[in-house]
This record gives sequence, C-alpha cells and structure tokens, in this order.
Amino acid sequence: MVREASVFIRLEEKKGMSPTRQSIQDPFKAWKSQVIGTTKPVDVFKVLMKITLVFCIVASISLISYFTLSTQSRWFGCPQCDRGFGRSGYQKITGGDVGRTGYERTNISHILFGIGGSTGTWGERRRYCELWWKPNVTRGFVWLDEKPAENDTWPETSPPYQVSGDTSGFKYPSWTGSASAVRLARIVKESFELGVENVRWFVMGDDDTVFFTENLVAVLGRYDHNQMYYIGGSSESVEQNMMHSYGMAYGGGGFAISYPLAAELARVLDECLDRYYLFYGSDQKIHGCLSEIGVPLTRELGFHQVDVRGDAYGLLAAHPVAPLVSLHHLDVVQSLFPSMTQIESLNRLITAYEADPARTIQQTICYDFSRNRSVSVAWGYSVQLYPSVVTAEELETPFQTFYTWRSWSTHPFTFNTRPMSEDPCERPIIYFLDRVEMKGINRQILTTYKRLGFSPDRDCNNSRYAPLLAVHSFNVSAFQLRPESWEKAPRRQCCEVVDGRDGVERSVIQVKIKDCSQGQILSPGQILSPASDRNTNSHTGEEASEVITNIPLYVAHYTVTWACARLPAGGHKRSITSIPCVISWWIRPLIVLISVQKKMHRKC
Repeated sequence: MVREASVFIRLEEKKGMSPTRQSIQDPFKAWKSQVIGTTKPVDVFKVLMKITLVFCIVASISLISYFTLSTQSRWFGCPQCDRGFGRSGYQKITGGDVGRTGYERTNISHILFGIGGSTGTWGERRRYCELWWKPNVTRGFVWLDEKPAENDTWPETSPPYQVSGDTSGFKYPSWTGSASAVRLARIVKESFELGVENVRWFVMGDDDTVFFTENLVAVLGRYDHNQMYYIGGSSESVEQNMMHSYGMAYGGGGFAISYPLAAELARVLDECLDRYYLFYGSDQKIHGCLSEIGVPLTRELGFHQVDVRGDAYGLLAAHPVAPLVSLHHLDVVQSLFPSMTQIESLNRLITAYEADPARTIQQTICYDFSRNRSVSVAWGYSVQLYPSVVTAEELETPFQTFYTWRSWSTHPFTFNTRPMSEDPCERPIIYFLDRVEMKGINRQILTTYKRLGFSPDRDCNNSRYAPLLAVHSFNVSAFQLRPESWEKAPRRQCCEVVDGRDGVERSVIQVKIKDCSQGQILSPGQILSPASDRNTNSHTGEEASEVITNIPLYVAHYTVTWACARLPAGGHKRSITSIPCVISWWIRPLIVLISVQKKMHRKC
C-alpha cells in the first residue's frame, strides 16, 4: 500500500495537480484574482477620492489651527496700524514683581518727591511747584530749613512740609559751599527714613523745578524699581559739567533714585558727606556717594537743568525725541511765550500738556513742496515756517537763542546749535501756541498757533517772504500719543501739510501729525515713502504673493467640488464621500477671509 501511495503522488506531481506545491510557488495568486478580477473603475475612483479627501481635511485643519493659534491676536489685526500709539511688548523691567500675577505698572502713587526749599524762598517759588503738584494725588514733602512762623497758614495747594534735621555737625568749607548743600543732600536719606509705604522711586528737585509728572511716570515705568537706578540729566552747559561733573544728575532738573538704591544710600550717606565736604552742591555730593556704591547715572534727555541764560526758545523748539520730564531755572530765563509772564507762559504750556502729555513739545517736520516750504512743529509750543526746503538734520538742531550759564558766552554747549540771524529775511517766521481744543467723538486734538510779538518794521520785505507773511496761523491736528509709545525705540513722528497740494495761498495752514509709514523718510528733494509705491508695484507683488499663498486652498476647493459633482445620485448621503460636498461649501469662504485679512494688513 505504501508503494502504491508513493507512485500515486509521483504521478500527481508530474501532472502539476498538487495544491500544496502550487500555493507555495504563487502565494499572491488568489489575492490578485480576487482584487483585480473584481475591481471596477468606479471603485478605484472612490479610493483615490478618499485619499484626496483625507489630504484636504488635514490641510484644512492645519490652516484653521494656524490662524487660531497664531501669535497674532486677531485675524483682522494690523500690527502696524497703532505704531507709535499701541502698547509695546518690550520693557526694561526684568525682575522683581514682573513675574507676579497682577503686577501693577508704575504710577504716580509709587513716587515720593523730595523738594528742596527754605522758608525764605518758598513764598515766591511755590508758584512753580503748585503748577504740577496735585493734592491727594502726588506724594512727597517740601523740606525746609526751619518751621514756618505760627501765624503763617500753609497753603493747601502746596505740598506738605518737613523740617530738615540738624546738619551743624557736618564739615563744609565756607569758601566752596554752604550748610544748605549738606541739608539738601540728606533729603534722600530723610525721605527714606519716613517709612512711607508703597514707594518705588524717590525723586529729588528744587522748589523752582516744574515736573511733568505723567511723563516722569512713563520714563520710570521703563525701569525695574527693584534694581539700583540713578536716573537724571546733565547740564546743558559744558562749563558747568567741567566744573562739577559730566557723570552726575543735576538736582535742579531733578533725578530719581530707586528704592533699593535709596536704602543703600541712606545707610552710608552721613559718613560719605564728610568725605566729599569740598564739593559745592548737594547733587554733586550725592553723585560722589553713589560712585562709592558703584551705581552710574542713567541719562534721560527729558530732565532739563536749563543752565542757560537769555531765551530758552531754541532749546525747547527742537526738543530731543524724549518725553519732557522737567524744567528748571525758569525764573532766570526769559518768558517762554512773548508778551506773557513766566507763570502765564507755563500755564499755557501746561494746557497743551494736560491734553497730550506724551506729545508735549515733541518736534515734527514736514514739507510743502508745492510752495517750496518747510514746517517744524514743536507740539504745544511753537511752529516755524521756512521759505525754502531745509534738511531735517538742520531743523532738528536748536537755534542758539541763549548763552552759557556762567560766562554768558555763545558756546560751548553739550549739543550742537545753529545761529539765529538778526536779519529777519534769514530766519523762519515763528508762531506760538494760542489754544488747544478737543474735536469730535474720537478726541482728536487741535492746536492753533499764531504770530505773537511781531511788528511790521521787523518783518522781512523780501518778495520771497511776502506769501509767508500772509500766513496768520497754523492748525495742527493729532490724536493723543499714548505714554506706552515711549517704551518703543524712539522715532520722531511725521506730519503733512493737508492743503499743500493745490499751491493756493492761505492765511491758515492745516497740518496733520501722524505716524511715519514703514520705510518713510524725509528728503529735501521729495518725501520718500513706500505709500505711493504700494499703489502700483508693491501692491502687484503682494497680490501675486497672495495668489501663490492661496494655491493649495484653491486646489482643494476645486478638487472637492469636482468630486462632489461626480458622486452617484444619493451617494453623498450614504458614505464618507459626502464630505467633499460639505467642504466645497465652506472652503471658499475660508479663501475669502484669508484674502481680506491680507488686504487689511497691506492697507496698514
């Protein structure tokens, strides 16, 4: 039987009838016959459509996720629309309370003022202090050399007073200084030892210093009050800086000391003052002690000692790109506005300051090329009109309307100056602030500037100046400049003569201040700005980029639309292939939304 079985197997192998051997030789034959033999073209089409559908779904979800989770805060945001006005993400604050939830930005309540005064001078000088002091808002004290007389009622509009401690035990040479310098230097220490709560900064000033407190808050808010900071400005006069120090903050212009530095200074001050007894002023003594601690001066251009004589107009009409923080020696220089007392002048300047603190006396330059003119605006103070196109570099250089503090010389100063000619045909026509108004529901600020203190015999009779003399006033419009704009890199704003294209002479010139466009510069020949180019080449390139960016969405849209149209009747109701029809309905609005967003960004 075994032999018969083996013979039978050999016969079967010869005939190729062994199923086992056949399956080993071609294991995929059965699968091929099932798939290829039974697959119809419509089934292949469905498989391809499912793959395409999955791709479209993944792409759509990715796009939606990108726009939802993008770093942009909103789809239709414009990162450049509020340039110069919006809140900046960068601050110099780096530690301390910043990481704590609910961190409070520095405000006026965090500042304690220490004002150096005396009973002999306060009656006259308190009028400067009362211009900026706000009872129950600002905090601090006037430090007097002695208590006022019993029958003298202390004004409610003045800061409260403290009497300085006895300084008779300190050394001072009568030929280089006075005991008052020691007393005033100790105001920082005595203010710290009062233990006033919630103080971040100690700000020192004289009784004739005028502070612009909102700008002071904006400046100090850029620094970390938990670090040791000594902030202020130098003298405008080289003579003063050489005699005292380039590295110190002058007390008349005011300076700020952070709480940690005040704590360290209070600990060592009394011993330190005796080592620097030869120094003349209190601010120089403070600087000597801070040098021992190792903290240098951090300069801010808005602190003004005003160590000049004569007319400070040139200094203020070309103010550096920095917030105005303080003014000093106002009882020494001429009145800021012609035909007014100094207090009246300051009240007018403060009227503009209260409307727009951050913009006060900020310089803006624009050109009227149709009439070949230049305009320089010191907002809230003055406007200069030139009969020719003058470079921005020249316009931002102050006129030398003043002299040095000590020698009454025409130089040197710590900044460049340009001469103010005696010839009226070689200088601009000057307009001074007349009034400030709020316009409309958007709170646009309109300032008007008029010619003051001029006379026909002093006007230029040159024919080139005749059209300028017909201009009686300027109307300058601007939106309020937010204090947070100073947290960004400094840049002077731009302006335009609104009615300057028709060449028609007018007695009132309209000027509009605005942010400079991205890439915009001021050129003596023309205003170079990408704004005009955007209407042609730039827009064409951006629109081409927009089309290229949207190609995947267009492909997906037309693919799923084509797939939906080719489904069997009713097929879209019974399988996953119905999704192409759904996607085709909403992917087109998605393309439109993205296109609108890009156009809004381009418009900004």
